[in-house]
Amino acid sequence: MNSSYAVPAVALVVVATVLVGAFGLRISRTTSDFYVASRTVGPRLNAAAISGEYLSAASFLGIAGLVLVQGRDMLWYPVGYTAGYLVLLLFVAAPLRRSGAYTLPDFAEARLASQAVRRLAGAFVVGVGWLYLLPQLQGAGLTLAVLTGAPDPLGGIIVAVVVVATVAAGGMRSITFVQAFQYWLKLTALLVPVLFLALAWQGDGAPRHAFDEPATFREQRSVRFDDTVDLRLERPLTVTVNGTVDARPHAAAQVSLPPGTHHIERGTRLTFAAGSAVPVADRGSNGGMSTSLATGREERPLYATYGLILATFLGTMGLPHVVVRFYTSPHGVAARRTTVAVLALIGGFYLLPPVYGALGRLYAPELTISGDADAAVLLLPDRMIGGLGGDLLGALVSGGAFAAFLSTTSGLTMAVAGVLTQDVLPSRGVRHFRLGTVLAMAVPLAASVLVGGLPVADAVGLAFAVSASSFCPLLVLGIWWRRLTPPGAATGMLVGGGSAFVAVAATMAGFPGTGPLHALLAWPALWSVPLGFLTMILVSLATAARVPPGTAAILARFHLPEEVRAEAKA
Repeated sequence: MNSSYAVPAVALVVVATVLVGAFGLRISRTTSDFYVASRTVGPRLNAAAISGEYLSAASFLGIAGLVLVQGRDMLWYPVGYTAGYLVLLLFVAAPLRRSGAYTLPDFAEARLASQAVRRLAGAFVVGVGWLYLLPQLQGAGLTLAVLTGAPDPLGGIIVAVVVVATVAAGGMRSITFVQAFQYWLKLTALLVPVLFLALAWQGDGAPRHAFDEPATFREQRSVRFDDTVDLRLERPLTVTVNGTVDARPHAAAQVSLPPGTHHIERGTRLTFAAGSAVPVADRGSNGGMSTSLATGREERPLYATYGLILATFLGTMGLPHVVVRFYTSPHGVAARRTTVAVLALIGGFYLLPPVYGALGRLYAPELTISGDADAAVLLLPDRMIGGLGGDLLGALVSGGAFAAFLSTTSGLTMAVAGVLTQDVLPSRGVRHFRLGTVLAMAVPLAASVLVGGLPVADAVGLAFAVSASSFCPLLVLGIWWRRLTPPGAATGMLVGGGSAFVAVAATMAGFPGTGPLHALLAWPALWSVPLGFLTMILVSLATAARVPPGTAAILARFHLPEEVRAEAKA
């Protein structure tokens, strides 16, 4: 890709983000402006803002990468991400807005009158927010590295600086305009190139069905391995090797590899002839995807699919950066209308990434073994169109990718900073909110620099699992079940969310690599969500005397429309 076009496009997106954020800063005057935009954001603007922050690096880059490597089964990601808003619409959106809270911990305290439950909810907001922030920063690093060859951490650092400046300066009022603008930019950045890519595919004579046959190299392709990897061959393969294969060094030598597994050392370059089958990466790198998760999907595909569906369906309602936006709606009806609009906006967007994944299987199959499958969206314009047109379309996609990182990171930072300001720092004023913004970004930024991680879509999927296991039971039972008690809520969150968090940590550490235990840990939602609900219910029943005395009034506030409550007061 020609970085002489892509880098200015990224810079333009960054500058536009700062300018739009500055507009929000001009009309941010009060503490309520900073936290919930004074609850005056209409459904259309709020829907665009929610869609902008929700469509993260996992949506813009990760889904295409997973479809490229794993095929049709990965379509459950966009289906689950979208369907989560249907669950949110039916059970949570309007009551949550009527609660009058600023954050999820505010909701927990309002419903259960317990500081302990509030602090626990705050800890989970911070944990989920940081877990979600990490792949955004790593995705930004990947994008800038692909564009310019810059060190991996640089892109994340740029995103962190811009986001902290925008959020700290204008708060919720500022990032509302930023995220709405970035949704339309991301949609344009995927839609316009894909139209040209589809035309190029139709006129190229490429296979009509990307997943019906094993992936092959349509032309000679040289692949450099930046990490040590094992390649599994189903049939003999002749390649040109520049590096070390199976502990034997070669210098631009043609080598015939028999069927089986072959160890490729870091820094080795393999040149594949046109028509060669694309080998499978066994360890070290698997198309940008955690090898552990990829192996688990192969071993237990049905369990993995159901675990993914449950996590994405139920995890959306507990994502702190999504939930906090509903507090900006003027009333419960507006919150519902916002959710309906969000379903349409993100549903339309999610039609596009799978197309990039399918085209990537035809035109960039080497990404499945080089560990860069998440870069398929960035590379396809140059591969399929080339020339000035490919460079300009690639620049548009690159700008959209950075918009994805900026918008989602802004929402997450806002949510985490709000909790830190409300529950950790000694004051709740605007000055301490700005300090909370810096703290909210510092930890995931340090983690993204110091450690590697899962690819963006997989890492985000794990964050959904923790959210579904902790906040989904709290919100559903807190809104719809009057017998919920503070001990029940706290224990359910600890058992459900805590067990999912332990499973996520073990999976990210690569333990265990295979077997039934690995599947249970890699997709914990199938057992951690029911465990959270069951624990919350049983402990609440065992502590029935601890039901807060004002529960009936609180539930009436959640469920009665604002007009009815106003008439009752009159």
